[in-house]
Amino acid sequence: MEQLFQESYPVLFGYLMKATLNEDIARELTQETFLKALKNIESFKEKSKFTTWLVSIATNLHKDMLRKRKHENPKTPFDSLAFDESAEERVMEKDSFARVKSVLMNLPVEKRRIFILKHYYNYTYEEISRIENCPIGTVRSRLHDCIKKIRSEMEAETI
Repeated sequence: MEQLFQESYPVLFGYLMKATLNEDIARELTQETFLKALKNIESFKEKSKFTTWLVSIATNLHKDMLRKRKHENPKTPFDSLAFDESAEERVMEKDSFARVKSVLMNLPVEKRRIFILKHYYNYTYEEISRIENCPIGTVRSRLHDCIKKIRSEMEAETI
């Protein structure tokens, strides 16, 4: 169990950093996710990867937190990402994410999470639909809106 959690930590924390754009919230949600997973380990069905199950739990906790707080501060500094990669890959990942970060900060959190799950973690539409608990058509629509907005904003930057 400990090894599963250790191996899953970088993926889960990285996802939550991108979804929340706040290191403190990401750490808090990562910890809550692992606690909830440990309490409910018997409900894990091996139909999906363990990390997919953890991301589903984290997404639900994030949704709950947003409902409770009714407000998220997406403009908090984005200090660092935890990735288990080489230094060069980390720099490239940060640079790549920095390009779309300002656009992502202005997107509704539901669309931001879907974009991150698809383009940073390569989840399928079906997996995202299960994680977000919404129809596949909604996933596709939100993703399409995100890509359109990101392209538009990035094209505006280069002009």
